[in-house]
Amino acid sequence: MVKVSVIMGVYNCKDKEMLKKSINSIINQTYSDWEYIICNDGSTDNTLEALNNIVQVDSRIKIISYDKNKGLNYALNMCLKEAQGTYIARQDDDDISLKDRLKKQVDFLDKHTEYAIVGTLADVFDDSGKWGEYNVEEKPTKTSFYWNSPFMHPNIMMRKEALDNCQGYRISKETRRCEDLDLFMRMYAKGYKGYNIQEKLYEYRIVNNLKKKYRPMKYRIDEAVVRYKGYKAMHILNIKGMFYVFKPIIIGLIPQKILYHIKKRNY
Repeated sequence: MVKVSVIMGVYNCKDKEMLKKSINSIINQTYSDWEYIICNDGSTDNTLEALNNIVQVDSRIKIISYDKNKGLNYALNMCLKEAQGTYIARQDDDDISLKDRLKKQVDFLDKHTEYAIVGTLADVFDDSGKWGEYNVEEKPTKTSFYWNSPFMHPNIMMRKEALDNCQGYRISKETRRCEDLDLFMRMYAKGYKGYNIQEKLYEYRIVNNLKKKYRPMKYRIDEAVVRYKGYKAMHILNIKGMFYVFKPIIIGLIPQKILYHIKKRNY
């Protein structure tokens, strides 16, 4: 039995060196009572081969694989089925966890039983290096979900008991790009609370490309549906809540050039 299960979904990883660095950032944690479950979500390139080569260095790492791409929510649920830890930690395949991340999150959850979720702050980087910071409020409430998710999904740690009580990630068309927002709102609707350690314990990769459309409209509509259901379940679907239901669609109508500069200012 381990204390922490770290879970990751990987699909057609473009940067195998970054994948290796991401995995090594967990291997090199000061906290050592963990298992690392990585799901190869139906990759069609050499991602599985790369994973098998990387994980040979540590017996605490386990690979799950299947042939057809199912999406991150499905992949993470597959990891949860295998997870033995009391706590579940997330990690993305192109991000870096600072060496004390797991220890500080475990210490927090051990001491603060009133919280089921704990996240951290992060530096934001791309191929050119650090270009911003990802800040989240310390003690999110239900109304914190109006603007954006008050938690950073890839650096979160959660109590497995709470996740199981919420049936893990919801598999649905509308959760294809916002499985984390959906999960956290469902957890809050059941009375669970979260906290963000006000330290930068993570390096979060975000590429802000002027030429690349950030999120197609179909996914923005899906997010609006997720927001509607989440706000309704949390009993905050009032006039203000309805405005924020349509927020992702409104933002999708803003020209890409303007969005690029907004994003630069937000981090």
